[in-house]
Amino acid sequence: MDEKKGYYKVKDLSLAKEGKLKIEWAESRMPVLMALREKYKKSKPFKGFTIAGCLHVTKETAVLVKTFAEAGAQVSWSGCNPLSTQDDIAAALAADGISIFAWHGMNVKEFYWCIDQTLKFKPHLTLDDGADLIFTLHNKHSQLIPNVIGGTEETTTGVHRLRAMAKNGALKYPVIAVNDAETKWDFDNVYGTGQSTIDGILRATSVLFAGKNVVVAGYGHCGRGVAMRAKGLGANVIVTEVKPTAALKATLEGFRVMKMDDAAKIGDIFITATGVKDVIVERHFLKMKDGAIVCNTGHYDCEINIPQLKKHARTVREIRKDNEEYTLKNGNRIYLLAKGRLVNLAAAEGHPSEVMDMSFANQFMAQLRLVELFKQGKRLDNQVYDIPPEQDEYIASLKLATMGYSIDKLTKEQIAYINDYSAGT
Repeated sequence: MDEKKGYYKVKDLSLAKEGKLKIEWAESRMPVLMALREKYKKSKPFKGFTIAGCLHVTKETAVLVKTFAEAGAQVSWSGCNPLSTQDDIAAALAADGISIFAWHGMNVKEFYWCIDQTLKFKPHLTLDDGADLIFTLHNKHSQLIPNVIGGTEETTTGVHRLRAMAKNGALKYPVIAVNDAETKWDFDNVYGTGQSTIDGILRATSVLFAGKNVVVAGYGHCGRGVAMRAKGLGANVIVTEVKPTAALKATLEGFRVMKMDDAAKIGDIFITATGVKDVIVERHFLKMKDGAIVCNTGHYDCEINIPQLKKHARTVREIRKDNEEYTLKNGNRIYLLAKGRLVNLAAAEGHPSEVMDMSFANQFMAQLRLVELFKQGKRLDNQVYDIPPEQDEYIASLKLATMGYSIDKLTKEQIAYINDYSAGT
């Protein structure tokens, strides 16, 4: 397909003005990515390259998309979750000439239709959050693979899928695991997910956290962030886990650890953050007390078995935005938020701009690395790669500088000492 200015599908283009204001606000909070935009807008290293992206359409994502465009890329974009697209942001990008296919509330068929549209531009690079774009490209549009020089992946769930593909020899081009960068994993996943998940729950419920029993399923980086923020609001936090070391960390950090079967009886708010299906199922719903709130902050909506919840519901009604009341046959009410989708994006605005600044700077630099290798006549093997440590340190240094902080440097003597294996007592 030739470049098509104005080829897009969004809910309402008249929302563009509102979206542009939000994007401007995000730009004022993302100095690292804006510095990269300023650095590369003249040299345009992405000129002649098309990037197909499948990532939550938020104001922060818009800053990344616009940065790619300023650096010369042709961009086609879709949302990576049916409920996470912010329609005013999608409209603003469409109004700026970006080929975007996304709207809030799409069904599964529409979701994959949007991905198909982005691939009509025959991308050289892919940018994914959950690997749905890469998986669709491999299974439905494999004829486009010879044109692709590489891709990047934003989230834990997607990295797991791609490593499994690579292990089975099914991955047909190299992918850089942006999620596993220290400046993403230890910041976006912890502080971003922690704050934005609580934000989504509060917008959907306006409930008091102080004194509540908050059950966090999964104590990875995301679960840890959620537990930390819930504790900060005065909640009694309970963690459920399957990994002994993760459970031990939660215990030593002051949280109660128990099985979900036991937590189901006493929890007031349940938050899944595991990346695994069927974390909360039929037997758990039947044990929950009247008024329990259930939500998910993992990438897919299968962590909560909603069909089993519906099976035991006498009535279902939306009691407030992003909040459905399921009245069970035993009379108890369970409140499901954001239809089991990512509560921080479906019921709120996703991570704060400041933390996405580092994640998306990593995305930009990883994509740039793939392009630079291609221009040098080089290509990575069809595997999943980590971000180089030097990139992590560079982005962290930029972030500290924009925050007004400076740190010490090792002296020559200290460096020599570190490298001197003979030094002892």
